[in-house]
Amino acid sequence: MILKTPQEILKMRKSGKITAAVLAMMGELARPGVTTGELDRKAERLILDMGGKPAFKGYMDYPSTLCTSVNDEVIHGMPGDRVLEEGDILSIDTGAVLDGFYSDAAVTLPIGDVSEEASRLMEATRRSLEKGIEAARAGGRLGDIGNAVQSVAEGAGYSVVREFVGHGIGRKMHEPPNVPNYGAKGTGIRLVGGMTLAIEPMVNQSSHQVRVDDDGWTVRTRDGGLSAHFEHTVAITDEGIVLLTVL
Repeated sequence: MILKTPQEILKMRKSGKITAAVLAMMGELARPGVTTGELDRKAERLILDMGGKPAFKGYMDYPSTLCTSVNDEVIHGMPGDRVLEEGDILSIDTGAVLDGFYSDAAVTLPIGDVSEEASRLMEATRRSLEKGIEAARAGGRLGDIGNAVQSVAEGAGYSVVREFVGHGIGRKMHEPPNVPNYGAKGTGIRLVGGMTLAIEPMVNQSSHQVRVDDDGWTVRTRDGGLSAHFEHTVAITDEGIVLLTVL
């Protein structure tokens, strides 16, 4: 567990603004007829123009700035020639590096008009992130976060992915501790001021089980159901939670 000083949290906040700006732009650009590769190129350009570097590109040889996961793809979908279609849901995960500090965030977007079920899934996932963030209080336990996420998602009739989890973040993309989206209240390590976490519910329409495609990256639901993904980088302070990946 790597604790951050107030000055380091401020640097992460500046990095987080770049990531937030990218996701805001994606919300404007992601429309039927657009390819995921087009989105990726524009995201990279914005990060560079804002003085940062794409956090994902080159990380473990990942080739792109964004992860673009469509419909049954959970995470790590690779941008390319895929054309977005009316009714798709698109999970975009991205991050930036600025002054040596990382930020990481994700959002799931409707492409045109989507089904009522897709809308319900996205809303439940978004609410599960909100509740997970609310549970990340100094003096609490790590399991409080996962329990909050799980309670909202499963209470809405969905399931949370087990094989992939949130994480600590700072001078590296992935730092301890892992932050599961499931768990029991009052369990796990104590949450203390100075912790910086990427909290990221991945919620499936039906089964929580997933599989990895032959490309070695794309994770999708095993049963073909829809999946949604929302994420923020946050800092825990003695005064409360600070959202780092907002404009």
